[in-house]
Amino acid sequence: MRTAIVGGGAAGFFLAINLKEMCPQMDVTIFERSQHVLRKVKVSGGGRCNCTNTFEDVSDLSQVYPRGHRLMKRLMKGFDQRDAYVWFEGHGVPLVVQDDHCVFPAAQDSQAIIGCFLTHCRRLGVEMKTGVEIRAIDDLAGFDFIVVTTGGQPRMDNLRWLADLGHEIELPVPSLFTFSVADSALHDLMGTVVDEVTAFLPGTKLNAHGPLLITHWGISGPAILKLSSYAARYLAERDYHAPLAVNWLSMNEEQVRQELNNYFAAHPRKQLTHLHPFDLPSRLWNYLLQKAMPQTASLPLPADLSKKSLNRLVATLTADTYDIASRAPFKDEFVTCGGVSLAAVNPSTLESRHRPRLFFAGELLDIDGITGGFNFQAAWTTAFTVAQAITKQATAET
Repeated sequence: MRTAIVGGGAAGFFLAINLKEMCPQMDVTIFERSQHVLRKVKVSGGGRCNCTNTFEDVSDLSQVYPRGHRLMKRLMKGFDQRDAYVWFEGHGVPLVVQDDHCVFPAAQDSQAIIGCFLTHCRRLGVEMKTGVEIRAIDDLAGFDFIVVTTGGQPRMDNLRWLADLGHEIELPVPSLFTFSVADSALHDLMGTVVDEVTAFLPGTKLNAHGPLLITHWGISGPAILKLSSYAARYLAERDYHAPLAVNWLSMNEEQVRQELNNYFAAHPRKQLTHLHPFDLPSRLWNYLLQKAMPQTASLPLPADLSKKSLNRLVATLTADTYDIASRAPFKDEFVTCGGVSLAAVNPSTLESRHRPRLFFAGELLDIDGITGGFNFQAAWTTAFTVAQAITKQATAET
């Protein structure tokens, strides 16, 4: 029997290896339209490949999968992050866990994952064909099973052949991106990092917590990337123009007011610009002072602050507002929200409801996660699910 895997990315290779190990008699061929396989794996995690996460801080999968969390909860009962950890170490890739629960190869190099996949595909006899684009299901005549693992497709045109087969398609839009902010004074702070902020979109319940990085184009960092994932469709509908607010301290106004009063009382004879409350970077503190009190930021003493000025400072620290001018790219890494609707597949096997023996795995499905290894875990989980389903069908027929 023969299986065609369309797409030479993370999900495609993981599926091929597991399918051959479960069903050795299966002939497996990977088709990749470009000349290079596993390109996204190579650049992921800054070239280190954040291959999964411990999920220790995750109480509900909706926290890390804005789309597809219910299906992931179901499928991870069969193959979860612990299984992925054991799988990679068992296939020759030692792993390490960071303090933030992200999991990387011990080599700190994505080539460890790529080498693992290529080595085991050669060992198992998986055929790899590059420079071959599949444009229609008829291009794969002669194969008993077909799995599409082409990853996130930013253009609807790339999904047309699947829509023509009857599959519902959720409009693809970008996820995991940074925000461009037209504020030259903010840009002057490029390189500044604040470890614990809360970024949110005023008037919505969309918010994210974590480190924030100021860049020469605006704002980046895990908090922003997570927020972009949660708000992918919201921002796309507004052409990436929306108000953004940042709570630089992740504290409420009353807490900030009380701590400022205590801090000022302990430093009554220092100029505001020479103070360093909340361990904020000094350049950021002075920027926020100027923003909150452009006429009075140079007051020599905290005691000279009026109640009104203090309130403006508290408001700026807890709900500093900006206008998102556009989305900015996240280097070479990207994730797409949307793709083949989950309503179009069997939730237990990921087989098409419209075409028997056609399966889907990976980001092509309308499943996407926040940054931190969650998208790769979705690739491993969905690919393993399909490998099991094909093996079961093939075994029953022989």
